[in-house]
Amino acid sequence: MELLELKGCIITIDAMGCQKDIAEKIVEGEADYVLSLKGNQATLHEDVCLYFEAAKQTPQFYLTSVNSTSEKGHGRIEKRYYTLSEEIDWLSQKSEWSGLKSIGMVHSVIEVAGKTTEETRYFISSLSDINAFSKAVRSHWGIENSVHWCLDVVFHEDLCRTRKDNSAENFAVIRHMAVNILKKHPANMSLARKRRKCGYDSDFFADVFLSVLD
Repeated sequence: MELLELKGCIITIDAMGCQKDIAEKIVEGEADYVLSLKGNQATLHEDVCLYFEAAKQTPQFYLTSVNSTSEKGHGRIEKRYYTLSEEIDWLSQKSEWSGLKSIGMVHSVIEVAGKTTEETRYFISSLSDINAFSKAVRSHWGIENSVHWCLDVVFHEDLCRTRKDNSAENFAVIRHMAVNILKKHPANMSLARKRRKCGYDSDFFADVFLSVLD
């Protein structure tokens, strides 16, 4: 993280990155953060869950900001309901998290092929604006869907067992470069199909590779 220019950015990280030293480095870099909460911060996660459950039951006693979004595409409708609260003086761990200003909740309702599923996620953040918070959460899942999903489906990244020395990091960089190259090529086909065609059609491979030079 010391190698990154963080100033002015909003850093979003999954639960595995919800660590006090990471939050501190982000704040030192003059950036903000939205960190997802799960079992790795069990006590904090439970406290935040209880707060929002109580706020839902008796909203008149709690200070929260709310926002919502609705997205539709590929036969999928997803509605997200965002809640953010700066009312965190009661939080026993507040002083342990650098720059902590708020706690957040996102409730998602997803409809696919007539089936509805719901999911609730919780966050801690250095943000105090509900619009910035909701935009950061949406952007995070946009990256998850457009990059991480592609890496897994096209290159089976989750199945990769490369671990020795710096090989895992090296292969990750190569896969990201390959995805960007495949996306840039104008052929109207899936990334997985483009990759397969590169393997048996040398002319197509050359065309894909040279497309980044245009």
